Amino acid sequence: MNIDFTGKKAVVTGSTAGIGRATAEGLARAGASVVVNGRGDARVNKAIQEIRHAFPDANISGVAADLSTAEGAERLITQVPDADILVNNLGTAVLRDFIDTTDGDWWSIFQINVMSGVRATRHYLPQMLRRGWGRVVFVSSESGVNIPKEMIDYGVTKTAQIAIARGLAETTAGTGVTVNSVLPGPTRSEILSNWMAAQATEHGISQSDAEQAFLNSARPTSLIGRFATTDEVANMIVYLCSEQASATNGSAMRVDGGVLRSIL
Repeated sequence: MNIDFTGKKAVVTGSTAGIGRATAEGLARAGASVVVNGRGDARVNKAIQEIRHAFPDANISGVAADLSTAEGAERLITQVPDADILVNNLGTAVLRDFIDTTDGDWWSIFQINVMSGVRATRHYLPQMLRRGWGRVVFVSSESGVNIPKEMIDYGVTKTAQIAIARGLAETTAGTGVTVNSVLPGPTRSEILSNWMAAQATEHGISQSDAEQAFLNSARPTSLIGRFATTDEVANMIVYLCSEQASATNGSAMRVDGGVLRSIL
């Protein structure tokens, strides 16, 4: 399969590290013009330099903007008014007890995980529909199906992303535009890797042992028995953005390592 994005512009939110970064690299490798996004100039510039170093022919630019705010979203769309591909990857998670999760905590994570994608899609999707081609991908999680008791607010936002993607897909019927979501399982992303490193230090074990302990206790249904890599998740996202995935629309595609046991 030869995936070619020559002539396509892609915006990947939250792409200075982790799954977003791997996705930006994958799209750039296949010829897309990629816009990297992060909250601060330093991280965005560093990501651009590193991607250009790894892929000298890549067409990479960046926008520093906090997409959890309406002002940040406006900054992005002002600097990048048009795109063929939008990957709504920006997200965060915090381990906390439901009883201790305040109204402010709920509002904050909803703005980051949900409204960032809503705002960006609201701008870029109509243009895709007018052209008759486009791809929107929401990076959700298996936690949107199996809500984790230690991150209920996070799980709820991930369920919301799946629902939004499916609803938006209904608006694309009969066009060349698709909207899908991707459900990663435990992945060596920046956030989860930092958690595992902290656990390893606290218990005096290696990070790989900390990952295995997490899987055994929190995700015992994993069939691969390990964390996925960010590249493995990005491969699915890149495919969904391709011409080859034109018959996949309104789907929640799993890259969860078999954590979810349901067959649908």
